[in-house]
Amino acid sequence: MNYVVANRVFVKQEYSQEFEVRFKKRSGQIDKQAGFVRMEVLKPRSKETPYIVLTHWEDEQAFHNWVGSDDFKVAHQNPMTKEAFLDGGGLEQHEVIISSSASHDE
Repeated sequence: MNYVVANRVFVKQEYSQEFEVRFKKRSGQIDKQAGFVRMEVLKPRSKETPYIVLTHWEDEQAFHNWVGSDDFKVAHQNPMTKEAFLDGGGLEQHEVIISSSASHDE
């Protein structure tokens, strides 16, 4: 099974650069977690669309272990000011039922 968590984050435009820099300079604690597969941060193409932070896990338990870890606390210390965010968004959890990728025959 593959487990995906999507965090939709509405960031005010004047804070978008800071939001992106924080992810680019992140400590990397999540990369060390058992069961972690990958993370993608999707930048919106319009002002009305949120950033989407996707984390992929081997299973649901791996995600819950991350959330309960000391590394999670370190990664989420010193958050951005609440004024940087708009209402809406939130955390969504999904189970992958179909996954497809391009095959490149040589």
